[in-house]
Amino acid sequence: MSEDKVSVRTDGEVGVIEIDNPPVNAMSGAVRKGVWDGLHTLQADDAVKAIVLACKGRTFSGGADITEFGKPPTEPGLSTLIDEIEASEKPVVAAVFGTTFGGGFEIALGCHYRVGPASVRLGLPEVKLGLIPGAGGTQRLPRVIGMVAALEPIVTGDPIHGGEAAEMGLIDKLIEGDLTEGAIAFARDVVGKPLVRISQDDSKLAETKADQTAFEEEATRLLSRTKRLQAPAACVEAVRNCLTMDFAEGSKAEREIFYRLREGEESKAQRHHFFAERAALKLPGVGKDVTPRPVQKIAVIGAGTMGGGITMSMATGGYDVVMIDKSPEALERGMGIIEKNYRKTQARGGFTEDEVNGALSRISTATDLSATADADMVIEAVYENLELKKSIFAELDKVAKPGAVLASNTSTLDVDEIANATSRPQDVMGMHFFSPANIMKLLENIRGAKSAPDILVTANTVGKQAGKIPVTVGVCNGFAGNRMGGARARQVQRMLLEGAMPQDIDAVAKAFGFAMGPLAVNDLAGLDIGYAVRQERGEVSPIADALAEMGRFGQKTGAGFYLYEGGARTPIPDPMVEELIKKISAEHGFTPREIPEQEILDRLLFPLINEGAQILDEGIAIRSSDLDVIWVNGFGFPLAKGGPMYWADGEGVANVYERLKGYYEVSGDPNLEPKPLLKKLAEEGSSFAEWSKGRG
Repeated sequence: MSEDKVSVRTDGEVGVIEIDNPPVNAMSGAVRKGVWDGLHTLQADDAVKAIVLACKGRTFSGGADITEFGKPPTEPGLSTLIDEIEASEKPVVAAVFGTTFGGGFEIALGCHYRVGPASVRLGLPEVKLGLIPGAGGTQRLPRVIGMVAALEPIVTGDPIHGGEAAEMGLIDKLIEGDLTEGAIAFARDVVGKPLVRISQDDSKLAETKADQTAFEEEATRLLSRTKRLQAPAACVEAVRNCLTMDFAEGSKAEREIFYRLREGEESKAQRHHFFAERAALKLPGVGKDVTPRPVQKIAVIGAGTMGGGITMSMATGGYDVVMIDKSPEALERGMGIIEKNYRKTQARGGFTEDEVNGALSRISTATDLSATADADMVIEAVYENLELKKSIFAELDKVAKPGAVLASNTSTLDVDEIANATSRPQDVMGMHFFSPANIMKLLENIRGAKSAPDILVTANTVGKQAGKIPVTVGVCNGFAGNRMGGARARQVQRMLLEGAMPQDIDAVAKAFGFAMGPLAVNDLAGLDIGYAVRQERGEVSPIADALAEMGRFGQKTGAGFYLYEGGARTPIPDPMVEELIKKISAEHGFTPREIPEQEILDRLLFPLINEGAQILDEGIAIRSSDLDVIWVNGFGFPLAKGGPMYWADGEGVANVYERLKGYYEVSGDPNLEPKPLLKKLAEEGSSFAEWSKGRG
């Protein structure tokens, strides 16, 4: 039936429709047709009194097949199928398990009953693709658990766990053991009982219809965290329709909103990002037969900000972690910060007490590198000094067990030189976490010249289990993300010298969609950090250097590019800084001018794209979408714009090239000279996406 993706059988008076469409039982056209045919076959069988909808594999349906987006629709559509299931005169029981997401959850909501284990996760993650649920999810879920409770899972896309789902009435019975057999037994028990069709039951809407205050307060709370994206607000709109529309009207409005968003640029960018994150795990020359090395215990060297954050991430991911620092005081301080951070997250509802206690129990401390002897992976996270790191890796070579993955959390240094301090460079790589490491999602994995393929797969596997989004890049100064950021930083400083003020530049960045402008970010990170790096490398940034030498390090000193009054984080333009900029500008021979907003935006974005092109040309990054993943997840590039390389393709590479060339010719600034790959793609009328095809 339907290419064997759906099978039908009977067990006494219970019919079973079973989906088998690996890996996630997506609701493709063939699957929908198979379920439709199976439903009608069982409805026509007088011996069948109830129906179970089940799935083989590791999960109930993970949702719609988004590869069908933009293609001609095939019948039955998902909404039509769900309505048909709900209209059945025989009770239909969904046996949910694994990750029952999106269209899979919407199908389960259309069934008369849902059963599953406590481990099941039920979710409507469409918002993360710039969409809303499009097959009745915004109308059925509020009718099951109430409008206020339904808002968070719909607006955030975060899943509801099985135990909580049972308490809310989403799951009618928790079943451990053989789920299909348990669902069949449950189905027998409900034969003859009155059928409740969610679309016809508005009782759970009554409380909000009587008083909308709680609903509007919850909507405001959730939307304040959504980075001005369209889809979360559209989710609220669709759920709010439950107040004034019946189910049919609300469902029609839901589909209209869904289609509107689907055709919009924002959703296209978010869908690009969804696929880009998955593509980033594919590594050239690393076949599917390459498996990760087993990792259970991880040693983290360094108990400072980065070491503590990495330790937290790994412990949260379920790994046993030993945090090593030669200073007992640093270890005590680091552990105190770790526990404080866990408890703060627990207080906000991010962790349960058992989860926090479990994570803390997996962390131990030590003052000597000999504690790495039984670790499967070692992550060094000490100060960014090449000789220090080389000495640590030389010692690790003596004490770490054979086959242990040895990783450096360097953000700029030469991983190959670090690897050569050992006799096993095949086991050495970079794992560049972003600060704060317990919060930031990006993990830039650095592939050394001699890094073995299986350690790269291991780093990706460990990163994903620790909640990170891994991207693999090659060795160069700054790797991919920071190297692109350095190119932008040079233009920011140049624009200051040419006459732009910090607030001018930051306002343009925020209008584009960045949460903060680059100069406010500098103040947040600390101007002393960049100053120290430049001093070590012999580099100069006249204005930033002058501020740092004045002791204006940013937020932590109450002054940097901006003023920060009374410990507040709100940047206030400082007339003194404006005068300083004018003075330094004159000393460097610049005549200040008013820089148009469009030019400021171009010079914030084009350096990212230009340097990104060079990084691709050098083979440092595999594909352009990898750079998008890095900049969205590590540097705050607005998700709604998809990433710098995706944005460039949308603008037209030829258009970007011509405008960049124009700035270069007028200014003579060598940092604005278009890179060869950018020029080549422009002349060919091609794009970064086209160039990236087939590259891993």
